[in-house]
Amino acid sequence: MSTVIHEVNGHIATLTLNRPESLNALNLAMIDDLRQMTARVAFDPQVRVLVVRAAGDHFMAGGDLNWFREQLAQPPQERQPRFEEMISAVHATILTLKGMDKPVIAAVQGAVAGFGMSLMMAADLVVAADNAYFTLAYSNIALSPDGGATWSLPRQVGLKQAMEIALLGDRFAAPRALDLGLVNRVVPLAQLAVETQALAERLAGGAAAALARTKALLNQSLGSSLETQLQAEQRAFAACGAHRDFSEGLAAFFERRRPDYDHDGDRG
Repeated sequence: MSTVIHEVNGHIATLTLNRPESLNALNLAMIDDLRQMTARVAFDPQVRVLVVRAAGDHFMAGGDLNWFREQLAQPPQERQPRFEEMISAVHATILTLKGMDKPVIAAVQGAVAGFGMSLMMAADLVVAADNAYFTLAYSNIALSPDGGATWSLPRQVGLKQAMEIALLGDRFAAPRALDLGLVNRVVPLAQLAVETQALAERLAGGAAAALARTKALLNQSLGSSLETQLQAEQRAFAACGAHRDFSEGLAAFFERRRPDYDHDGDRG
């Protein structure tokens, strides 16, 4: 059985973490499945939105500690390169999620710990169930974060809050995550799937090329000077203005109807 289930319905792809009996803890098989399936979604021209969710009661309880314990049988000089190889594979997924030209929504419930938080923070939007709880957790077992957590966290919550979350490893609930800006919405657990689907459908019905350029602009902005960002905005705006989606969007506005951006997967 695959540790990640891949489904496509219309223009929406869904990846479901599928180790519920282990709280979806990240093991080597899931690392490989996530890497392959995120790449598959990224290059699928029919897909306009990706939803990342989890089977069972929890999103992800971090890395598989049983596998980590097995590594203790190896001497440190052998463990270190093995860990580096594993983390390199983990990071391929993060780079794909951040770089793909389509919005990524994470739907989280229960435990969102360790790499679960890293994975969630790599999404563009997050819908959290009201029973979700969060902890970066790495410091609790004498590890430093991975999965881009040290890049994402200070950008999303500020440096001081990031230091507290990462150094103390404390657990906090969904309302706190919302206040910090780590999630976009908190909804009742029973409504998590419905709210996530509605958001995905809204994005899937949008102008894919414009959304892709908007995502890219926002992701590059914190590392760009104002002049560089203005130049990037100029190029993106002009490209959007030359795209047929702009003609459809403008026509729909004046005709007082909903635009139809369905161009057979074309992102332009």
